[in-house]
Amino acid sequence: MASFSPPPADTDGTYLTGHLLIAMPGMQDPRFDHTVVCLCAHSAEGAMGLVVNRPLPGMVFDDLLRQLEVLPLPPQRRIRMLDGGPVEAGRGFVLHSDDWSTDGSMAVVKGLAMTASVDILKAIAGGGGPKDCVLALGYAGWAPGQLEDEIQRNAWLNVPADGSLVFRDDTSDTWDAALAKLRVNPALLSGTAGHA
Repeated sequence: MASFSPPPADTDGTYLTGHLLIAMPGMQDPRFDHTVVCLCAHSAEGAMGLVVNRPLPGMVFDDLLRQLEVLPLPPQRRIRMLDGGPVEAGRGFVLHSDDWSTDGSMAVVKGLAMTASVDILKAIAGGGGPKDCVLALGYAGWAPGQLEDEIQRNAWLNVPADGSLVFRDDTSDTWDAALAKLRVNPALLSGTAGHA
């Protein structure tokens, strides 16, 4: 499993690129109920991330390769496909270890990258590509200040990303495992924000 270096501290400590967002039980948006989102970019301009614990129903890697006319078919290697979020559901992103890259690759944090080009699919189908990877269709996006507001309203917890959570084979307990990294018992969480 890939290990990631902690994200570098930004100037005011508010940006969470390279962290996992863990949806709180009181999440009002059903599209994010019990999700874990890997934040690939977060700045004053907004945020973008990929849901890493929601398998994509009705689609397998071979079908995607067939649609994109990527060879070889059958592929020498297959990867998990995820529902990455509600924005641009037809657009694909491969979240992967940074031991492989191409012109279209973007570093997230040391050890983790994202690529949105067909080159990575060709490499994987041919048996190569990055050691650890998942493919997400769609993404989660936030306008400037929106994610910060949601965190303030107790919608999300966060923890630095690591390979044991991002690249799990079985995603059914990813939400619980992410909370466990924070030593949080899900049964004790409240969906209501408290203010002193």
